[in-house]
Amino acid sequence: MTHDKSLSIQLRLEHHQFSLDLALCVPLRGITVLFGPSGSGKTSLLRCLAGLEKAQGMIQLGDEIWLDSKRQYFRPTWQREIGYVFQEASLFEHLTVRDNLYYGLKRVQTRLGGVSLDEAVRLLGIERLLGRSVQSLSGGERQRVAIARALATQPKLLLLDEPLASLDLSRRREVLPWLERLHDELSMPIVYVTHAVDELARLADYVVLLEQGRIRAYGPLAEMSRSRELALAIGEEAGIISKAIVILRDEAHHMVQLQFGGAKLWVRDQGLVVGQTVRIRILARDISLTKTVQEDTTIQNHLPGEIESVDSFLHPAQAVVRVRCKQEILLAHVTHRSLQRLALDVGAPVWCQVKSVALIV
Repeated sequence: MTHDKSLSIQLRLEHHQFSLDLALCVPLRGITVLFGPSGSGKTSLLRCLAGLEKAQGMIQLGDEIWLDSKRQYFRPTWQREIGYVFQEASLFEHLTVRDNLYYGLKRVQTRLGGVSLDEAVRLLGIERLLGRSVQSLSGGERQRVAIARALATQPKLLLLDEPLASLDLSRRREVLPWLERLHDELSMPIVYVTHAVDELARLADYVVLLEQGRIRAYGPLAEMSRSRELALAIGEEAGIISKAIVILRDEAHHMVQLQFGGAKLWVRDQGLVVGQTVRIRILARDISLTKTVQEDTTIQNHLPGEIESVDSFLHPAQAVVRVRCKQEILLAHVTHRSLQRLALDVGAPVWCQVKSVALIV
């Protein structure tokens, strides 16, 4: 990966009872999600990228050096052309939404070709909020204004530090579609911190799994969602995330059929169009394994495959089984007792019964 198209990081940061020690290189496109439990180093890494923490090592954004401790070079925060959105929207309570947005612009010299203020307002859907006082906004509206303000400064890198963590479930559901819209319409790279699986599933293009200040694994979302490392980190919510294409509609039963690798899946119709590409999530707990295809069952999706690996999981009784189904990999949570009873091991042919497929559209 060439430096002009990547964010290259090599950092060492020492705190009392905590250290950050990592090296990675991620693409300057889409959303890179920093994922892991509290205390894993996600926010510390984000603060180092912003210049709010002074670490040892190197940070290079494209062809720009932001940190090179060997040369004793440190580019201060105000020169890094970043947008930073915290867990709590840091807005001025005495100003209107419009004045908050313009205040942010006064502090930077915007670049040609970036996101204009009008476009940021449109992307976050806050046109009707411009004349309102900040004090009258809901938590979700505050975060959308904070993100729009960060975008309007036309940063080269947008940093989002758990922007939905302080919101209740209904407000999170309110903001997530707008974040997906940013993902779909912006070419600006985003580094996004979260420990929420649904945000990871809906937003990530690239995943960095952190644990105790170290990188446990990192890579493209589809690849990472099939890894044992991420499955262990997620637990019962583990499952693969992939893309599929709508190939057929059954209007009478309100179902659509998806082309998923070399396989086909029936799912509920959500107003999809034939030819549309969608993101799907199949949880490991929603897959059961059989040695023969089952006809007398309400489960409609049966995919033939071959077991690639069997690994222990969260409990000694449980295993996570990787099954190759033509070009795709599925994960299944199965007990070791069931595997032994059916004499299933690596290389065995099986049928995957897919009980449920979540569409992320």
